[in-house]
Amino acid sequence: MFEESKKTAAMLGEDDLRELAEQLVGRATKAGASDAVASISEGDEFSVTVRMGEVETLEESGSRSLGLRVYEGQRSASASTSDLTPDGLNQLLASVMDLVKITEPDRFSGLADAEEMGVFGGDLHLCFEDVYALPVPERIEMARRAEAAALSADVRIRNSAGATFSAATARRILANSRGFSGEYRSSHCGVSVVPIAVDEKGAMQRDSWWSSARRLSDLESAQSVGAEAARRAVRMLGARRVATQQVPIVFAPEAARTLLGHLFEAASGDAIWRSASFLAGRLDETIAASALTLVDDHTLVLANGSGGFGSRPFDGDGLPARRTTVVKDGVLETWLLNVYAARKLKMRSTGNAAGGGIGAGNLFLLPGMSSPDAIVRSVSRGLYVTSVMGFGVNLVTGDYSRGASGLWIENGELTHAVEEITIAGNLGEIFRNVVAVGSDLEFRGSVASPMLLVEGMTIAGA
Repeated sequence: MFEESKKTAAMLGEDDLRELAEQLVGRATKAGASDAVASISEGDEFSVTVRMGEVETLEESGSRSLGLRVYEGQRSASASTSDLTPDGLNQLLASVMDLVKITEPDRFSGLADAEEMGVFGGDLHLCFEDVYALPVPERIEMARRAEAAALSADVRIRNSAGATFSAATARRILANSRGFSGEYRSSHCGVSVVPIAVDEKGAMQRDSWWSSARRLSDLESAQSVGAEAARRAVRMLGARRVATQQVPIVFAPEAARTLLGHLFEAASGDAIWRSASFLAGRLDETIAASALTLVDDHTLVLANGSGGFGSRPFDGDGLPARRTTVVKDGVLETWLLNVYAARKLKMRSTGNAAGGGIGAGNLFLLPGMSSPDAIVRSVSRGLYVTSVMGFGVNLVTGDYSRGASGLWIENGELTHAVEEITIAGNLGEIFRNVVAVGSDLEFRGSVASPMLLVEGMTIAGA
């Protein structure tokens, strides 16, 4: 048992936490586990929302939790706690050792081989202390400036759903019984605003814009975020439905990246071994246009010198971070796998273990050669989609149907706003029917896409 003289949870220092994880793994194996893995997560978060210049919500919190998974042969069990006192850890260990005795055996479970484990060797530049450099009053003022910029950008911006400034730091520790011990820190900050535009008839439209970064100095100015949000809200005034028809659809980057999210889910090993994906059995086949190359990179460092939003030195199985080409020139080269899914499919892990399942790193399409303006000009009649909503995606069949809004294209020009429509097709056909890829790849999150022009989709409207 942990000695009562050990430091309390509140007093545990940086080195103590990593040592604590390693000790807990050792105690689990001494208690009879054939293998064990312990993970510790801790972090601090701040968020303030301002509406019409007044603070609406202000939250500041810290958290710390520990998870323990143990194996007895082919059986496994896990439990977690936020009580890092000796009594709390003793109880955690006792409960998980009791649980493992009553779970069903699974021949695919277990840790990766020791020789596969490791940590990416380079500095991924994930953590910057300046995310908390601003005193709280100045963080509030950042949100106020973003909202004020939106409200002053156009007389038709008459209200606001709020502006937010957020900051967070996190630390992740992982240790297991096969000799792996690693940790990393990360930081994040962001500013966003949602202005509301009103036309002469009193009809309202809202839109939003944001900036995110790992360090404060890389954030776009609050004023520019507010001005862009206002521009997007105003351009939606006068929105109307269009007739049901089949036309080319231009996906703006913020809408195109949702397509990549669906493709990731379909290529996830969990969906593949369950036969719950239209990509099952499709390895080495052409599943998309030759202009499409999809990459999942956990080692990405952005042009500004900070790590990508999905970068990390190792995955949840303790495997080193890597860059994986998922689709190359339209051909599906691999599924995305953790150790468990890899064993199920008789393959090797791609280093995508995350949160007990499979997660992406920085998922993006390589940019093309066409400028966004040139893509829009190439469309004689079609739809420029800026936002999608709803959950009408069937990964088993690939059938796709989601609510959408955007701007109508006539003779290569953006004309009027469009809303209350549905766009439909099949994901397999959508990716095969991409006829242009934009040059405008920009990382505003861990999933990023340039503009895409897709032929053959259906608009269900008036």
